[in-house]
Formats: sequence, structure tokens, C-alpha cells
Amino acid sequence: MTFEQLGLAAPLLKALEAEGYHRPSPIQEQAIPILLSGKDLLGCAQTGTGKTAAFALPILHHLLKGNGSTQGPKAIRALVVCPTRELALQIEERFNAYARFTQLKALAIFGGVKQGPQVATLRKGIDVLIATPGRLLDLMEQRIVSLNEVRFSVLDEADHMFDLGFVRDIRKIIKTLPSQRQSLFFSATMPLEIEQLAHDMLGDPMRIAISPEVKTAERVDQSVYFVAKDQKIDLLLELLKDNSFRSYLVFSRTKHGADKIVRKIKAAGLNAEAIHGDKSQGKRQQVLREFRTGKLPILIATDIAARGIDIDELGLVINFDLPNVPETYVHRIGRTGRASASGKAISLCTFEDRSLLRDIQKLLGREVPVAEHPVYSIAAPEPPAIIPPAMRRKTRPHRIAKPARRR
Repeated sequence: MTFEQLGLAAPLLKALEAEGYHRPSPIQEQAIPILLSGKDLLGCAQTGTGKTAAFALPILHHLLKGNGSTQGPKAIRALVVCPTRELALQIEERFNAYARFTQLKALAIFGGVKQGPQVATLRKGIDVLIATPGRLLDLMEQRIVSLNEVRFSVLDEADHMFDLGFVRDIRKIIKTLPSQRQSLFFSATMPLEIEQLAHDMLGDPMRIAISPEVKTAERVDQSVYFVAKDQKIDLLLELLKDNSFRSYLVFSRTKHGADKIVRKIKAAGLNAEAIHGDKSQGKRQQVLREFRTGKLPILIATDIAARGIDIDELGLVINFDLPNVPETYVHRIGRTGRASASGKAISLCTFEDRSLLRDIQKLLGREVPVAEHPVYSIAAPEPPAIIPPAMRRKTRPHRIAKPARRR
């Protein structure tokens, strides 16, 4: 199937050709016809599957055709809510790329920066608003943003917003939206809480499930090194000195850990920077821009900051710290296995992290191959022996000898 066969408007097809898009991905092929028909959609899909185009193109098509038009001045007619500023900027970039041959405009708003420039653009009039929950509610309370004319609403990466504690904010936003609208809901996983949130937002949606999380992992060449905790940084430096890859994305569990890794890497004469929640928005965007263009070869990121990182031909993902949540591991390594591309991911596992690795392998349904380094690797830990109850020795409780009575 081609994009022409999906029935998209001519300006959108022209933009897709300019972007080098030739055939729709599976999620685009399934979602676009549903959304063009005006139905609500509940999609189970993660980043890297072409999800943004799957909802952006139908929304732009409807706006071009006058669906959801207003009688008054230019107003926000489409709303996309997502968990992080990086993802908001990425979605804004895609919307504006697809709308380049139209008069439609998209804007991303998010916290961590002064609201002045965002407000100035809002007052000029936009068609599509992409927002993180906190900044959106803030501007709504200031009566700068009105959602009264929204006819298309998207909740993207709902599971991650639930993890970040945004559910109450999301429910507040949903209550302010007009009842007559088309609603789209995307989540990589569908636990009970997310299903309930989807039920509150959607009417009678069509459902699609594209590329379950473990499928993405199958395209990535994975390996794990067992290493002593005090030698993790030394092994990381050895891996980074390999010139086989153009770029390296290293995941740290904490912000403090990310900064510490950067200091160690720079002390070894390599160029690296970190992005996390304590960095200013300007600094984060500068670092991401340098990483995308190849000026910065090594990026250290926490999981929250890494949402929205979409870099073509990312060389290697390294899990310096294994994540506490197995699904997060799949999201991390999926940074390098974008769309139909293959990728490579390496994890460093200490003795203390064995249980985390077991949870990851249980999710994947297979073991991650073990790699060895001649200096820093240690033997893979053997599972503890299980002694049948019948063979266990019964021991008497230890008695403390009483001091001899003096006569």
C-alpha cells in the first residue's frame, strides 16, 4: 500500500515525498484509514513504529478539509498531550514538516522555560497545540489557552505519563475538552489503570496493537557484561574507545550518576554531555542538537530525559545501569532499533543487578547473550542451588551457655 492509496490530501503527499517517505509503516497503514473515517482510536504502540505520522497526518488532513473549523478567529483545533518536553518538540517538528505546504501551524509548549515566547506564538494563532500537562494547565489557569474549539485530541505515551504521576492532570484536561471531538489514545502497555484512563477519554474506539515491546528488542543485537561494581566505569570507557560506532547513548539510573559518568569520560579525554531533569531546557536542546549532528559523540541520559530522542542510525546503546522496570529496558534499546532498522545494545550487570536482569529476560522470553572482556568481565553468576525440603537439615536453635553459678 502507498500513502496515495490511503487518500491523504495532496499537500500532505507532497510533504511526505519531500521527507523521503515512500510506504506507510504497519501502524500508519492501520491507523490512518480509521482516523480519516472519524472514529476514535486506542493504539498499543511504542515510539519507533511511525506512531507520530499515524496520528498527525489524519489530523492535518481533517484540518485542511475544513473538518472541525470554527466561526471565530484562528483557534486551537487539535491538542496533543505528551509526557516530556523532548517528545513535545519532536512531535511539533513532525507536524510542521508534514504541514510545510499548507498554512497550518503547530506549537509545542512545556515547562522549564519562560512562557513569554510560547505565549507570543499562541496569540498569533495556531492550529495544533502539543503540550506537557503541567505547562498546559498553567496556561489554561491564566486564561491564555482555551480548549473550547478542540476537535481532535491525542494522548501519547499514556503509560509513561501514569508513571510520572500525571494522571490527575490528564483527567483535569480531559474534562475541559468539548464532548464532540475525535480522540486518540496511545500507550506502549495497557495495564488496568491505563485501560480505565482510556475508557474515560474515548467513546467506542477502534483498537490496534502494533509491534509489541518485545518485538522491537528482537531487532537489536543485545549483550550483557557481568562486571564488578567498582570496575563498571573502566569497562564503559573501554567500550566507548571502540571507534566502530558514530554515536553512543549511555543510560544512567540517576541524574547524579549521569553527571558523574560525564566527569569520568571527560577525564579520559573523550567528549560527552548529559541530559536530565536538572539541566535547563536550552542546554538540553543544545546537547541534543549536537548529538544529532554528530558533533557530540557520547550522550549520557536518564530515562525521563531520553523520551523523545529520535536519532537516525544511532550507533550503540549502553545500559550503564539496568532499569528497575523491565519495559524501560525495551524502550531504551529501542532508541537504536528505529522503525525497521537494526541496532546494538550492551548492558553492564553487577552482582546486585542480577534480579533486574532476570526480570528483563523474563519479559523478553529469552536470555540476553553474555559477552566477555579479557580484563573487566567476571563470570556469570550461577543460580542458587535449590535444596528439596526433604533434604534440608533441621537445626536446633543456638543456645547461649549460661555462666556457671558461683558457689
